[in-house]
Amino acid sequence: MDLAFTPEELAFRDEIRTWVRAHLPQDIADKVHKAQRLTRDDMQRWAKILGKKGWLGYGWPKQFGGPGWNAVQKHLFEEECALAGAPRIVPFGPVMVAPVIMAFGNAEQQQRFLPGIASGEVWWSQGYSEPGAGSDLASLKTRAERVGDHYIVNGQKTWTTLGQYGDWIFCLVRTSTEGKPQTGISFLLIDMKSPGVTVRPIKLLDGEYEVNEVWFDNVKVPVENLIGEENKGWTYAKHLLSHERTNIADVNRAKRELERLKRIAKAEGVYDDSRFRDQIALLEVDIVALEMLVLRVLSAEKSGKQSLDIAGLLKIRGSEIQQRYTELMMLAAGPFSLPFIFEAMDAGWQGDFPGGVVANAPLAANYFNMRKTTIYGGSNEVQRNIVAQTVLG
Repeated sequence: MDLAFTPEELAFRDEIRTWVRAHLPQDIADKVHKAQRLTRDDMQRWAKILGKKGWLGYGWPKQFGGPGWNAVQKHLFEEECALAGAPRIVPFGPVMVAPVIMAFGNAEQQQRFLPGIASGEVWWSQGYSEPGAGSDLASLKTRAERVGDHYIVNGQKTWTTLGQYGDWIFCLVRTSTEGKPQTGISFLLIDMKSPGVTVRPIKLLDGEYEVNEVWFDNVKVPVENLIGEENKGWTYAKHLLSHERTNIADVNRAKRELERLKRIAKAEGVYDDSRFRDQIALLEVDIVALEMLVLRVLSAEKSGKQSLDIAGLLKIRGSEIQQRYTELMMLAAGPFSLPFIFEAMDAGWQGDFPGGVVANAPLAANYFNMRKTTIYGGSNEVQRNIVAQTVLG
């Protein structure tokens, strides 16, 4: 196992770094570095810039319009984007549903849906979780009944991230109640402009509407929007979740936020506290360890060796690290971590805190928001069981 980058890989990193810093809008980068809220336009603008370059689907093979990068190149691209202050690519289209369409969709579906995802023009949402069916996803009750050449969909999805912006949503729906719960689930693509689709925002502690309820009331969905075979959706869902859990780890964002934590701690005068600095050091060790684990997986992929399926392990460690750095930021700023005044933030109000220009707000809101990371994408408790079964049998 060789974790060092080759000269070719280092040259590739330089190419990516140069391009990203030349094309990433400065106003968007400033918002990311200061943890200001990103609008739909901010996220879509960057997606379209990447789409025009052919890099929004950076993990796609060439046959589907992607760059055909290997695992190491994809990692370097993600790292350079994160360090430059680029927004995270909204994963539901290019990272999650696109690989399912490539692997299990037919040629007509690939030609119909993939171009809009690759260009950044079409915003996708994820319809998995339901009330009573989160980590136990097989308990979902949203029903799709086939009537002629359509499915009639009725039910509810919840915690649909950024669903208020969605053009399309990929859903797990129940098409059979016979046999095991997993065997009666299908994977359906639904136009969110269809009659009967209602999106209801869920207001969070920070006043934002990041997540939503999505209701389906006799929604007609053409049969040609079914991916793969009826009642085989659980297989496709597992394929998608492996991409989601790896994406949640997001070691590159953790590296960027670690530097922000240090800036805040220095500005607030707590960096000189040896106990607080010890906590930062422990966090940095964990981030380096996570990065080594990621590089180990990439090294195994590059050499063609079958590595342990550790998507769940990456998700566990990555989500815990995200919670830890938001907690330390909040502790560093103390009472100054509380304000979240939209008008002031949008006007660039960043300098009224001790220490000057360091962006403290909205640290408490970020802390509370990150409580979700150990739950979504499959709760960490469930992931630990999966890892234990994989390792111990």
